[in-house]
Amino acid sequence: MFRPLEKGPRRRVSVRVDGRSVEMEEDANLAAALLEAGFSPFRTTPVSGAPREPYCMMGVCFDCLAVVDDVPNRQTCLETVRAGMTVAMQEGAATVRDVEAAS
Repeated sequence: MFRPLEKGPRRRVSVRVDGRSVEMEEDANLAAALLEAGFSPFRTTPVSGAPREPYCMMGVCFDCLAVVDDVPNRQTCLETVRAGMTVAMQEGAATVRDVEAAS
């Protein structure tokens, strides 16, 4: 479904996703890299617990939210892959305490 616009090899870096080490292309779109690596769903909704995955890939729909480097509610479609980053799938809504702790 997704394919890179640029041809040729990119440097691969290690990213920690839900506690396991995953190799991803540096500077790739994080949401696309997570999908390519087989991670799904990205989050669950606060009310019903329904699973969600990236939809718009441009920061409008908020279905790609995850905890990135201990900061909840990050839109993975607006993040780029960096060496050493950590990503955790988000269960429901982040609490005010979670957001304050990340600040």
